[in-house]
Amino acid sequence: MKVAIYCRPLKEDQTVYLQELIDILKQYKVEYHLFHHLKIYLADSSKTPYHYFEHSDEIKDVDYFISLGGDGTMLDSVIFVRDTQIPILGINIGRLGFLSTISKTAIALAIDSLINSSFAIDKRALLHLTSSEKIFSDAPFALNEFVIQKREISSMIRINVHLNGELLTNYWADGLMVSTPTGSTAYNLSCNGPIVFPDSNTFVITPIAPHNLNLRPIIVPDKSIISFEIQSRSTEVVCSLDARTAIIGAGCQLAIEKEKFSINLIRLNEQSFLSTLKDKLTWGNDTRNVIY
Repeated sequence: MKVAIYCRPLKEDQTVYLQELIDILKQYKVEYHLFHHLKIYLADSSKTPYHYFEHSDEIKDVDYFISLGGDGTMLDSVIFVRDTQIPILGINIGRLGFLSTISKTAIALAIDSLINSSFAIDKRALLHLTSSEKIFSDAPFALNEFVIQKREISSMIRINVHLNGELLTNYWADGLMVSTPTGSTAYNLSCNGPIVFPDSNTFVITPIAPHNLNLRPIIVPDKSIISFEIQSRSTEVVCSLDARTAIIGAGCQLAIEKEKFSINLIRLNEQSFLSTLKDKLTWGNDTRNVIY
């Protein structure tokens, strides 16, 4: 078995989890490939002949991709994995962790599950961006959301949204996002958008600080093509796919549809989407419900 390991730059108190992961993989005699900048964090890096990777082309022959960090690290991992269908295991050493659901105290359990194939695969849909300007051409897809926003010093923008060629409505707002079910618990949630189950085959269109009070988030089928026309007093607006951002002209033509491939996320058998929600959002933990 071969795995690839990726994480962002680590804080001093986080390096212990990378070393623990490496030590456990060695115990199981698992071949591992490391993202190239991880060498500086390992105590025996000068003695062990690690395999390193820098680009997505260099991980196509591995069985699993391990993301060590938070949800942002998981979004980076999607760019590496792309359409290879390599399952991603997310170990959370960050904060909230809706995507990286495996606790840093369960690293040994997670690797044992990989070795014994005692896990489930959750297929997560992505969205695909088509643009009249050349942006995100290396990876025009997102696991969480697509966002159009005004620039910092600009006034609100107008976005005309069409659904399969038919006008949906006109948004006067600071911005607008389209999120996948996976992304419904991310930026969409902080903008009062609904939480959507990962297998619901939908997109959520959520305005950001809308001027029209009757405009609320709307759920549409993910087989739809959602297109945008932007009007702004500024000549430029901000466009983003997950954590990646670009500045585009206000006249840029944009469209969102479902990506042709999906991403495979590894879930330990005792976990579920509901258990993750209850854990991360502390649902059901209201102390008023305690019986004395």
